Amino acid sequence: MKAQLILEDGTIFIGEGFGSHMDTFGEVVFNTGMTGYQEILSDPSYCGQIVMLTYPLIGNYGINRDDFESINPAVKGFIVKEAADFPSNWRSEFTLDEYFKMKKIPGIAGIDTRKLARIIRQYGTLKGAICSIENDADEVLRKLRQTRLPIDQVRRVSTKNAYPSPGRGKRIVLVDFGMKHGILRELNLRGCDVVVVPYHTTAEEILQLRPDGIMLSNGPGDPKDVPEGIQMIKEVLGKVPLFGICLGHQLFALACGADTVKMKFGHRGSNHPVKELSSGKVSITSQNHGYTVDSKSINNTRLAVTHIALNDDTIEGLKHLDYPAFTVQYHPEASPGPEDANGLFEQFLNMIESEKQEGTAACQNVQI
Repeated sequence: MKAQLILEDGTIFIGEGFGSHMDTFGEVVFNTGMTGYQEILSDPSYCGQIVMLTYPLIGNYGINRDDFESINPAVKGFIVKEAADFPSNWRSEFTLDEYFKMKKIPGIAGIDTRKLARIIRQYGTLKGAICSIENDADEVLRKLRQTRLPIDQVRRVSTKNAYPSPGRGKRIVLVDFGMKHGILRELNLRGCDVVVVPYHTTAEEILQLRPDGIMLSNGPGDPKDVPEGIQMIKEVLGKVPLFGICLGHQLFALACGADTVKMKFGHRGSNHPVKELSSGKVSITSQNHGYTVDSKSINNTRLAVTHIALNDDTIEGLKHLDYPAFTVQYHPEASPGPEDANGLFEQFLNMIESEKQEGTAACQNVQI
């Protein structure tokens, strides 16, 4: 079926529709990863967005049962140069087209993705619509320009109820702002006793769980649209060791008095170089974000920059100067992407252990 992609600037691409035949509206963004399309389409951080993949052939190894980052994808649509009809991989269970039909996700293939990437890089992210070629383009464009992008993405993708992922190690409360399953997997691999809680869980409710540490997950949208998370972080800071990833990093910065700004087209891919300032070590990282912490706003806070992006010098890591808390803008759990930064999970657990030992030593030194 012929389909069209219409951008809010009036640009129209004609291609072949696949997956669901329903019309869709969303923010058009691009991801530069060569592999990992299954993790990308199931990443809750893409809630409300139409994702264009710059790698030309997508779907060649199919869809399997193991590589999902969420059960129900929140992506609004997919744009590819070519969608493979006959995947070849021993784990493959569905084609991209079959899976997209099951999950009611519209896709469009056969368009000039290089041209679309250049438009986004030049003008920034744009609203877009995927629809049938039979739809009147002028009418679709009129509706598209009137459409407001959602601001409640975190509410849509966060768990509705708290649930445990039991272990015999340290108790970690994982705040789900749109959590990728890879984060939970890494904590489970380290034996952590994890309790996943909704995004609006209060500091009091979290502290009642007696956590050894708190993890702030990734998630979609503008961090300023999640005031509940910002307030919670303010109230737990200094009471429990804290580690934040992606949106969690941005919420942490806002809670500490810094500011965040929307990027022109964001960082979305699996090959972004990040430098650790203390050691000079460079890691290749997986990233997916459209907002960043304003570097100028750090000056009046008790935060220190720990990592920067080598492509554009944006902030990629922060730590608090007074409390046991640090965050990164990138994804140490990868999925997809390299695992260069996987050791940050050990750093978090070591920080928890150090705080416990200091607390024990302080108690032993109290004069009775």
